[in-house]
Amino acid sequence: MSTLYSTKVTAIGGRSGTVRSDDGFLDLPLALPVTMGGKGGATNPEQLFAAGYAACFETAVIYVARNTATKVSDTDIVVVAGVGLQPNGSGGFGLSVALDVAITGLDQATAEEIVKVAHATCPYSNAVKGNIDVAITITTN
Repeated sequence: MSTLYSTKVTAIGGRSGTVRSDDGFLDLPLALPVTMGGKGGATNPEQLFAAGYAACFETAVIYVARNTATKVSDTDIVVVAGVGLQPNGSGGFGLSVALDVAITGLDQATAEEIVKVAHATCPYSNAVKGNIDVAITITTN
């Protein structure tokens, strides 16, 4: 199987450091959130994961919708990803994900089928399958 795309990001200083991609497009400070005892004021790994998952999942929904008779524009689809961090009961930590998918212009049954196929298609969904609980809510307008 050939790789379609790859990238590298370097982290220095952990949750209170920086992240920088090899091409320089991503170059951000990190900070521990205030709710976890940090000073806040910068992004954190959970926000970056949520952003990546939301964008990737929305792309999967767009891809699936385009490969059906369904006619929706890219801007008719909105995905909000919530990521939670919690103790896993074994001395470590785990993540949870909630995906809220809104699709304008479709009936509920069609939207649910598209999102079901998108969840099986999305590389983020496939990467976390069996490791992270992913709750998906679908609404239509």
